[in-house]
Amino acid sequence: MTVEQLRGYLYDYPAYYDLVYGSDCRAEVQFFQACIRKHARRPVRRVFEPACGTGRLLLRLAGGGYRVSGNDLCEPAVRYCNRRLARHGFPPTAEIADMADFTLPYRADAALNTIGSFRHLLTEEAATAHLRCMSRVLETGGIYIVGLHLTPLSGTPLDHESWSARRGHLAVCTDMRTVRRDCRKRVEVVRTAVDVFTPTRTRRIVGEMRFRTYTHRQFERLLGSVPSLRSVATYDFSYDVRRPIQVDPDTEDVAYVLVKEPSRKR
Repeated sequence: MTVEQLRGYLYDYPAYYDLVYGSDCRAEVQFFQACIRKHARRPVRRVFEPACGTGRLLLRLAGGGYRVSGNDLCEPAVRYCNRRLARHGFPPTAEIADMADFTLPYRADAALNTIGSFRHLLTEEAATAHLRCMSRVLETGGIYIVGLHLTPLSGTPLDHESWSARRGHLAVCTDMRTVRRDCRKRVEVVRTAVDVFTPTRTRRIVGEMRFRTYTHRQFERLLGSVPSLRSVATYDFSYDVRRPIQVDPDTEDVAYVLVKEPSRKR
């Protein structure tokens, strides 16, 4: 069977992206809700997701009774997100926006960014700007959960992942591998190959993504530059709030729970 090469990136094909990353959806939502119960210092009604993609998490949170919104730079993903929200009877509240430079018409009580999208912010300035934006849009006592891969200082970092997913007659197989990591320049280049199978044809999407690298000290130093967001707990990707972890030089996968601190009065 001939393999049809598709142009663009996986992000440009929301239905495929949604299937690729949908397997952990339930665990992520349950973890987020558990963190709200454990760490939020205010009632949580409004939830915001920067880099919301196809809205797979927003839809489930809306179904749980939260008022949700999100933003993303990928126009096809935002359209897909809004259509799915509207299809299920919820307001289409995703917007096209840069997560390093945005505002909201309201303040959120909680926010999440759990699949490593934070590392798409390729400079210290952009990462700091994002955290400052998040501080401005969060209510005091609200939480922001940031999940990302750190670069461990010993051993070999994870540099290859592959997995597959199926929905009806559609199957997607994904292979991701690091092709370059420059810790001095703080850049990691990841090559992705996604094969899409249906009963009548096979398609392939190949591309490269750039990420900013962080050791645990580098990320915690970044957090220190925005003191209004304070780290109160850290977890690994097992998403078990009963088992917080201590981040150390060898930690690789971590979810930080940040709490918006009250403004200091002069």
